[in-house]
Order: sequence, then structure tokens, then C-alpha cells
Amino acid sequence: MFDIVIIGAGMAGAVLAERFAAHGKKVLVIERRQHVAGNCYDELDDNGILIHKYGPHLFHTDDAQIWEYLSRFTDWHVYHHRVKAFIDGKPVPIPFNLNTLQEVLPRSLANKLEDALLENYEYGKKISILELKQSSNKDLQFLADFVYEKIFLHYTEKQWGLTPDKISGAVTARVPVLIGRDDRYFYDRFQAVPKRGYNVLVKNLIDHKNIKLLLNTDFHDVMELRGEKIYLFRRKFKGRLIYTGQLDELFDKKFGKLPYRSVDMKFETIATEKFQSAPVVNYPNNYDFTRITEFKQIHPAATPCTTILREYPQEYVMGRNEPYYPIFTEDAVAMYKKYADELANFQNITAVGRLAEYRYYDIDDVVRRALDVFNDLND
Repeated sequence: MFDIVIIGAGMAGAVLAERFAAHGKKVLVIERRQHVAGNCYDELDDNGILIHKYGPHLFHTDDAQIWEYLSRFTDWHVYHHRVKAFIDGKPVPIPFNLNTLQEVLPRSLANKLEDALLENYEYGKKISILELKQSSNKDLQFLADFVYEKIFLHYTEKQWGLTPDKISGAVTARVPVLIGRDDRYFYDRFQAVPKRGYNVLVKNLIDHKNIKLLLNTDFHDVMELRGEKIYLFRRKFKGRLIYTGQLDELFDKKFGKLPYRSVDMKFETIATEKFQSAPVVNYPNNYDFTRITEFKQIHPAATPCTTILREYPQEYVMGRNEPYYPIFTEDAVAMYKKYADELANFQNITAVGRLAEYRYYDIDDVVRRALDVFNDLND
């Protein structure tokens, strides 16, 4: 009946479904939720504001091919994301840059640190706090410690429920200081959000005569693995299975449960036209929540009120909440490798996406990954 079965109707699954369908393959997409678009799902709330139900998702890329591909399925609202962090009683720009430096420290100290940065690094470059910490310059070491303490440390402890030393050093290494005054969060060539939302974008991707979509369906209800064979609707399936869900679930958690971090999303309507000074304000310290998003600043709407989202990180419990972020501890990575080795026994199963590959992907990354997988499978 089908050449391709795809588990999950998020961005990875939708792109692969579109590509295979456009090349004449019969595709079945199975999605356990009642909607497509995965964690990118968005909808109009009662106030007429387009909200992202699973937290803000911003599209940015330097890859013209990805931009041109997605532009076939959506119009865009050009949007340059800006984020602030609530530090010592006031919101200041992040990533930490020369403007932030002047706002959070006394002028004489800020000028001294700015001079040290400009003497040692090229203007416009991003330098990780790890690199600053390893500098022989005591002032730059001080700055690295300041950014680590004020912006990274406590935010990380809330976000992951772990101290930074329990998490892969690659996470710390990504925390940047910008040697410049550009307050934008991203610097990619293309920056935008879909004009009608990600939900409409994904629906357009899978709107094809060769694609059949099953919503509100757990793949276990229609598919099973017996030995190294796949059975679909109790019949042997000889086509290609694209799996975008949690890899431990595919194998019934035989090696243990892979750990993920979840978030309790609390939406609120505020009777004011504008609530905060940036679309997203992070709260690294003092508060239980990690950030507040004001969606009207991402998707403009002519309303007298505004909608905000507070995010409270929490433990992931299957069936109670959603898995958002893989937790990159040594034990977790080792467990994932066991599942990846098990997957290698199946010649017709391909794992794609954040959950299936147990790694972090931005939207453009997962689209690129999906396109590359399609090309590899069609060589």
C-alpha cells in the first residue's frame, strides 16, 4: 500500500513526506498528536494572536537552498529576533555584547573590559566564554566568570535540572560574547517567521495526493518490529520507515529510558498593548521560570491586549508532558549509542530529527538534515 512510512508529522517528517511524494512514492505519515507541525505548532488564540503552543520557534538560516525550498510552501514575515536577560534588576541585551557590558557594569570597568576585548579580538566576532576563561588576560577572565554567573549558570540549572558540570562541555562552550553592538539574537542571512504560521507551512508541505496522514495515532497501534522485520497493519512492510520519534520508544526502552527535559507552558492574557521591552526576556536568576515570550512582538496583531508565555522547566514523564530537550550526560549519550547500534540492524529504518537522533537541531538544521537524508536514500 505504501512505499514510505513516516512516524511523526513535525518538520523533519513533513519535509521527507513532501520530497518522497513529489517523486512518485506513496507515503503514510503517522502522528500521535491531534495536529501536525510537532513542537513548531502554532494557532490563533482567543485574542487573535498567533501563539506557539510549545514555545517560540524562530526561523533563521544562511542556506539559500533551504530558504528557497520552504518559500514554495509559505510567505514570510521578516523578523529579526531580539532577546534580553533580566540581570541585576533590569533587562539587558543578549547574547552578551558591548551594549550589555555598558548596561550592567560601572562605566570605568565597562570601558576597561571593552578595550581588552577590542585589543584581543576582531570586531563583530563571537567569542565563547570558555575561550575568554582560557585567556591570559585577567580582565577577560573576570568577564567570562561574570557572564557565566549572571547569564548561564542558574539558567542552566533551571533549564536542565542539573549543574553545568553534569552536562556536556559543548553546552558551556556555546555561550558567546559578541565583540560588537548588534543586539539581534541571530545574524543569519535569512530571518523570518511563516506569515500564516508553522502549522500552515507544514500542512502545505504534506498537501499532496500521494500522502496519507493519520493523526491521533500511536505508531505502536499500527506497526510493530518482529526480529528485524517491520509489520504495518499486521502485514510485512518492505518499504522504508522514517522514524522521527524517541528512539528508545521504537525499541520498547530495552536499554533504558533516554532522559529528556520538559517545560510547563503557562500562557496568560495581559490587558495592555505591550508587556515587555523585547519579544523574549530570559530570567536566569531568582525566578522559577526561565523566560517570558510575548508573541505579539513576533507576529504583529492589532489587539488592545497581549499574550505572554512563561516557561517552567520540569522533569519529563512519559504520558504527562512533552519531551523537549535531550539531556546530554555521559550516561545518556552512551545509552543512545546502544539504541543507534540496534537501529543499524534494520536496513530499511532511518532515524531523523531531534528526538530520533538525540541531538539539538534548529529548524533550518532539521530541514537540511531531512533534505540530505532524502538525497542519500535516492542515490
